[in-house]
Amino acid sequence: MSFFDTPVERRGSDSVKWGRYAGRDVLPLWVADMDFPAPPAVLAALHERVDHGVFGYGHPPEAATEFVLAHLAEQYGWPVAAEWIVWLPGLVTGLNVACRAIDGGVLTAAPVYPPFFSAPRHFARPLARVDLACRDGRWGWDLEALQAGMTAETRLFLLCHPHNPVGRCWNEGELQDLAAFAERNDLVVCSDEIHCGLVLDSARRHIPFASLSADAARRTITLMAPSKTYNIPGLGCAFAVIPDAGLRRRFQRAMDGIVPHVNVLGFAACAAAYRDCGDWHAELIDYLRGNRDRVAATVDAEKRVKMAPVEATYLAWIDVRGLGLANPAAHFEAHGLGLSDGADFGAPGWLRLNFGCPRATLDDALARFANACAAA
Repeated sequence: MSFFDTPVERRGSDSVKWGRYAGRDVLPLWVADMDFPAPPAVLAALHERVDHGVFGYGHPPEAATEFVLAHLAEQYGWPVAAEWIVWLPGLVTGLNVACRAIDGGVLTAAPVYPPFFSAPRHFARPLARVDLACRDGRWGWDLEALQAGMTAETRLFLLCHPHNPVGRCWNEGELQDLAAFAERNDLVVCSDEIHCGLVLDSARRHIPFASLSADAARRTITLMAPSKTYNIPGLGCAFAVIPDAGLRRRFQRAMDGIVPHVNVLGFAACAAAYRDCGDWHAELIDYLRGNRDRVAATVDAEKRVKMAPVEATYLAWIDVRGLGLANPAAHFEAHGLGLSDGADFGAPGWLRLNFGCPRATLDDALARFANACAAA
């Protein structure tokens, strides 16, 4: 039995994911955390830190920064200086800080992770939203639509890379097109790369947007975290990589007085994740590939629903418009399956399914999915 087959009882715990359906026979495959225990090396590091017994105010330990830099260099060939790192208590915090730091309008493409819509609103930033293109079952960028979405006040482009929810791992050509677009329009790019460690397609690799060129580096705020890959989002540890000193100062000024420090357990977990969990990570990717293929087979068997291949993330983006449902999320909940409503991502009629769970849970969920389709 795989480490990832071991069930963990999350009902009755502090889980947002499982608490939504407390007392109901509904399997929650919605919010993006996995139902796997954290890596043993992370748990050992946390036990060691807890055993120290004192949890006073902390500063970023050198070890955490050291292992982040080593990880970025090893995994992505991206040489990053220590001073480029700005620690954050969460990636969504970084999205909001970027919208606060950059005066002017914001541009993004839908469907996309809901905070891409809410962060600009929090600071009264005008938001222009264009649609991604889906051609022959493959999601991509509509560069003409992006250019048409520009206004005289647009200053910030929010990029999701790899993409949540459509599951694309953008390739170098696509990223170079976006870099040329940003340079042509003199945009700051805030690149959400939280799923960079979850590339499932063995023929693809993650390329940090800021690593494309000197120009891309000077205009980019890259947001990363160990939270998705190592399933430690509740520990609240993320970071921005901002090579340009002026842009970094603007970002840090926008944090002043409102963004709390990362907690000491988050730092301990982050360092252990990047230092000691390579084998665990390889096993995770293999397991998630198997889960992805199970989801794809189930969807393919249903003639009225469809999904594009998932190249990255543990999230399947499913088009259920063919079922003719007024409220797809409610329909699937009524059949025992809690999925994310596509309307929240800017795409009514779609559902997002989180397959980061033990296979027994997923097989039960997929049987419920088929039943819900048959009942539509």
